Amino acid sequence: MPLSFPDAPSVDDTYTAGDIEYTWNGTTWYISNRVADVRYGAATGGDSSATITVGGESYTLLTFLSSGTLTVGTAGVFDVLIVGGGGGGGTAGSLICGAGAAGGYRQFDKVYFDTNQTVVVGAGDVVNGYRGTGSRCGQLFVGGGGSTYLYLQGQNGASGAGGGYSTAIGGKSDDASGNNGGGGASSAGGGGGGAGAVGANATSGAGGNGGDGLDASAFRGESAGTTYYAGGGGGEGGTTRGLGGLGGGGNGKDPSNASTAGATNTGGGGGGDGSAGGSGIVLVRFKN
Repeated sequence: MPLSFPDAPSVDDTYTAGDIEYTWNGTTWYISNRVADVRYGAATGGDSSATITVGGESYTLLTFLSSGTLTVGTAGVFDVLIVGGGGGGGTAGSLICGAGAAGGYRQFDKVYFDTNQTVVVGAGDVVNGYRGTGSRCGQLFVGGGGSTYLYLQGQNGASGAGGGYSTAIGGKSDDASGNNGGGGASSAGGGGGGAGAVGANATSGAGGNGGDGLDASAFRGESAGTTYYAGGGGGEGGTTRGLGGLGGGGNGKDPSNASTAGATNTGGGGGGDGSAGGSGIVLVRFKN
């Protein structure tokens, strides 16, 4: 049965797929009726494999930088972190543009797999598009970030893109895995929304900063603050550019600096005036 988790869940909401019940704990969906009798499985795949320590226990972490197959050798539960592709910043000649938004970010704990799963790592959106490509692991899906079309209103997505100059408004997060984009101002574009924070509104001549992404360090077995994903792009500014958010967001353009793209495999949004969003990433871990 395809998994289609409800948007904007409340704590302790449940979702049932087949004979497995999932519960939302405020951060992630987890298996609530089979945790006690289903152990972690084992799998191979991805572009790298590493042994990590989480909470004093040993895990294997598989990292998918590109699409592939999670080959399940032992059925059981797995923890999965999925980041979608970031949106691109708009470009329109001499007109000031908003920034692209971050791809969606969701962590799914203790998801049961007993067969191989197709993994898709979403691409970052090109400029003047609609949104980045979503990422998935089997039926678990996270959408891409919104893009800014030309100098106009930011497009919706997993996070919303920044609006263009004047009074163009930012896009909205349409699947509860991100935040809204910032609005434009005179000679400045808004920042793209990030998974952890809204994109900043522009002020006269100064592009809005991109919203920060989320800290994935704990999932990766790292010290807090080591790795962020899904930061929004910075808006273009007539005098001062907006800066990208933590998690791969690209910087906007100003008279002294070109805009920059969202970082590869972060889901970061592209900077305002013509930079593409960054591709996503899929991480899968299981206890050894």
